[in-house]
Amino acid sequence: MIRARFKKIVDDCFVAGVHAGQWSAAAADKYTVEVPKHEHQGDFSTNIALVLAGIEKKNPRQIAPLVADRLAQQEELIDRVEIAGPGFVNVVIKESVWQQLLIEIERHHQSFGLSEVGGHRRVMVEFVSANPTGPLSIGHGRQAILGDGIARLLEATGHDVYREYYYNDAGRQMRVLGESARARYLELLGKEHEFPEDGYQGEYIYDIARKLIGSRGQSLIDCDSVEPFQKAAEKAIFEDISATLARMGIIFDNYYNEQSLYEEGHVDSVVKELTDRGLVYEKDGATWFKTTELGQEKDRVIIKSSGEPTYRLPDIAYHREKFKRDFDWLIDIFGSDHIATVPDVKAGVEALGYDASKITVILHQFVTLMRDGKQVKMSTRKANFITVDELLDEVGVDAARFFFMMRKPDSQLEFDLDLATQESQENPVYYVQYGHARACSILRQAADRGVEVAAAAEADLSLLAEPEEIGLLKQMGSFPALIETCALELEPYRVIFYLMELAGQFHSYYNKHKVISDDAALSRSRLCLVTGLRTVFGNGLEILGLSAPEQM
Repeated sequence: MIRARFKKIVDDCFVAGVHAGQWSAAAADKYTVEVPKHEHQGDFSTNIALVLAGIEKKNPRQIAPLVADRLAQQEELIDRVEIAGPGFVNVVIKESVWQQLLIEIERHHQSFGLSEVGGHRRVMVEFVSANPTGPLSIGHGRQAILGDGIARLLEATGHDVYREYYYNDAGRQMRVLGESARARYLELLGKEHEFPEDGYQGEYIYDIARKLIGSRGQSLIDCDSVEPFQKAAEKAIFEDISATLARMGIIFDNYYNEQSLYEEGHVDSVVKELTDRGLVYEKDGATWFKTTELGQEKDRVIIKSSGEPTYRLPDIAYHREKFKRDFDWLIDIFGSDHIATVPDVKAGVEALGYDASKITVILHQFVTLMRDGKQVKMSTRKANFITVDELLDEVGVDAARFFFMMRKPDSQLEFDLDLATQESQENPVYYVQYGHARACSILRQAADRGVEVAAAAEADLSLLAEPEEIGLLKQMGSFPALIETCALELEPYRVIFYLMELAGQFHSYYNKHKVISDDAALSRSRLCLVTGLRTVFGNGLEILGLSAPEQM
């Protein structure tokens, strides 16, 4: 908000300089406004003099004073202007501007930090996409929460978001699932059975078999077809997956079945179209895609000699169908095991005449659960891996969402179960949520003591002059720009760290300064500050899909 105001002043300064003949218009949209890394460098910095100097073939130190003089005239916003280094122009914003921010926060309230920067671009976010062969693992859990966090950020910034789950309920793995369910069904009925060599071993297969006995009795004992067992298993597992996702607050707009790509002829048409373009050939009984002609190091098999397609082929067909549905931006969130297929799928889409630059792929690393400093290796209940439901039972939804989002996707995540269950400020999710709860508690204390919580416009905000208060105001003022940046760069982890920093500043301020005191005017002003903090904490937690408790 304040950053946007300063950026407009820089833009106006640039245009005025063009009209005055001080520089040409060639630098339009090429310079930036940033928040400096170090406090002594001011509140904002612009590289406009450096950019202009490069274009005009001049020394940046010649241009920087011209820029600084124009900026210094904007006295309603800017306190002072300094030239630093090779020609950066740094500015310090007036304290009164930061203080007046509380009026804006109060006015926007729950919409503070939200924007329309997305311009209602249609965005599909595809994530989870686990086949219905078992409960969701913690790896799927990380992807589910990462995908939903990204989708929420995009929605908060004016994008029209569509969540899609892609799955395959056909093929060998599903047959093995059906055979596993049949074996457990017969076992529970005391009949001879042969368990598939690579069958699914989890307790959930027994659960499926018990449900079948409850609904069909012994009527399937002599059934030679695996189909009823496969269908029952798929239905039960999808119900389980959907319930787990809903428990985490994740609802999909659509479930897209890979099998439909075959049934509707989309896979065959991709092969034909690539063949017509001279990009397919036969070798060693397999069908190859000439990805070397599209910038890849070697060609790739898309249909094996057995006649079975590799993952690349239906994935190319699926992405073509995504484009046909007129999305402006396609975001795929995969596990890191997909790294080899991503370039080939993009090459295939490009070869079919679509703009692969509209596809953004996020690959996330694996999750390791830790307890007492040691890795937790195996589930004792549902499957031969830790399920998301087991994790949620232990740490709760908020901790799971927070911990899964607090690392960059390409970083391996060590999930500390001991830390996630602590009710102390050592636990980062507790630390942040306690910031919101503390703000609510202070406001309740004010009401209980009959202290007026005035509207920000009616309080003397100039009294908020302590360094810690200005620091809190600056941190709150950076929230709208942060949300925009995190949305466009698909980085929910940065919101997590922003809230942790805000919580740290607030807790430190609370321990040093009394909010409610005998000074009525100061109390009113500080209660306005606390009200603003409650709003920013609440909005940040809401964007991430976390609860904002009023007491802890």
